[in-house]
Amino acid sequence: MPESTGKSPEQLDRLRRRAAFLRELEEARALRDRIAPRRAKVRQIRAAMRRATFHH
Repeated sequence: MPESTGKSPEQLDRLRRRAAFLRELEEARALRDRIAPRRAKVRQIRAAMRRATFHH
């Protein structure tokens, strides 16, 4: 990663840790969806309803 991005080593380390955390979170969600598909389907339907009824 080039240093010309203007980010300090601390910021880069934080971004790397955040990316790893988000990858692990996505893996955990995928595993949970495989284990409990009915619950996953209900969660997807509820999320879709929230998106459909959201107003600014």
